[in-house]
Amino acid sequence: MTREQLIGTIGKNGKRLKLRGCDLANFDFSGLDMTGADLSFSDLARANFRGAILRGANLSFSNLTGADFTDADLYEANLNYCGLQQVNLTGANVEGASFNFSGRSSYQPNLRREPITLTTILQKPGWGTLIGMILGALLVYGASGIIYFTNLIATATDDCIADLYRFVIAQNIADGIATFLVTWGLLGWLTHRFTTVWKRHLILSIAVLASVMTISTGIYYWLGREVLTELSKRPDYNNTNAPWHIYLIADVLIANVFLYVLQQGRQLTRKLSEQEFQLLNMEKLKTRAELDALQAKINPHFLYNALNSIASLVHEDPDKAEEMTLLLSKLFRYSTGREGELFASLADELEMVRTYLKVEQVRFGNRLAFSVEVSEPNLIDLKLPQFLLQPIVENAIKHGIAKRADSGRIDVRIYEKAGELHLCVHDNGPAFPDEMSGGYGLRSIQDKLKLLYGDDGRVELQNWPLKQVLLSIKLAKLVHNDQSFSVSEVH
Repeated sequence: MTREQLIGTIGKNGKRLKLRGCDLANFDFSGLDMTGADLSFSDLARANFRGAILRGANLSFSNLTGADFTDADLYEANLNYCGLQQVNLTGANVEGASFNFSGRSSYQPNLRREPITLTTILQKPGWGTLIGMILGALLVYGASGIIYFTNLIATATDDCIADLYRFVIAQNIADGIATFLVTWGLLGWLTHRFTTVWKRHLILSIAVLASVMTISTGIYYWLGREVLTELSKRPDYNNTNAPWHIYLIADVLIANVFLYVLQQGRQLTRKLSEQEFQLLNMEKLKTRAELDALQAKINPHFLYNALNSIASLVHEDPDKAEEMTLLLSKLFRYSTGREGELFASLADELEMVRTYLKVEQVRFGNRLAFSVEVSEPNLIDLKLPQFLLQPIVENAIKHGIAKRADSGRIDVRIYEKAGELHLCVHDNGPAFPDEMSGGYGLRSIQDKLKLLYGDDGRVELQNWPLKQVLLSIKLAKLVHNDQSFSVSEVH
């Protein structure tokens, strides 16, 4: 298939492009809109996806070794079980994307030249050392000048000379403040208006010169004119100062240094903000991957137990085996039909529990009775992590009901207490051992609650006053979903 043929296929088939199991190594997908495309099980080694739109695309089980996803949109894309060695994800949007069990051992971002900053210059030997020496000398010289003139004012016996020093200090302080404020005020406009660096510095220099000359003139008429006029009348007064325009060079130089430093500071802040966003996004993806991994382990565990139950009935009671198979099919339609979703309504979770218990009721017959009760109708609209109750009910069957020779009972009760949602699973089997830590199913529930709710979700094993597993989640951490479910059902 050529790129032109692929573009024609996208146009005919709309958004959903199906290329499962294809050999597309080195193919050029750059810039194409492949939203929702199915490229699973394909060889996409060294493929070019630069700038491509792959929102919600399925690339699971594909070989993506050496593929280039620079600036691609991978929002909620499925890259599970992919070979991603030497992949380039620079600038890609990976929000909501799934990377479970994908190889990323040789992730290589684009290498960019290190920007020239004052920090990097000072760290260089040779010129960096020389520039550091000059900056250090200027700073010390300026600080010494401040100390020198301040001391002269404090110790001067001639009021006229003291007034002269005050004028000089006031003028320098005002010029310094004006230089910084003009630079700071023009920074945003210069950055957006001019891409050429020398134009920014030239325009800033002109603005600073105009501002400093205006301020200096005002201060001269305010503080300096009378003092200088009086001193000029003294026969012993010697004015050996440099021409006034020489002093303007210092103002222009300082302004351009301020502009450079402020620009570097903005770039550093932007980079830090981008890095914080990337770290936050990576943390979100990590949490999503951990939850997906927990869910992926629950489903095969349940299937293993259910198939064993069916196998035990195939020869003894084929009708019951058929009924159980249909119930199991319904159960897994619920499970697989919500692919990619981490939450479900309490109504859906209880429907799954009820179906599971019906599956087990076929096997146990009169030895198993169960009830599902919700204290308040509005609680069934709450959204919970998927498969939160089923593993606990499964354990109640395996470790409780299966160990009884007579009638067993499981009661699932949902109620609100002290601002918390309580989900209880009670069975009348043997009591929990004193040092029981729980099997995989219970540990997975604990891990889920910890990941999603922290200290606001917990699991308790109780033997008194009833033997039950109690899940508690703060209601403030839960949201509602418009669903409907029978409030109470007993079997």
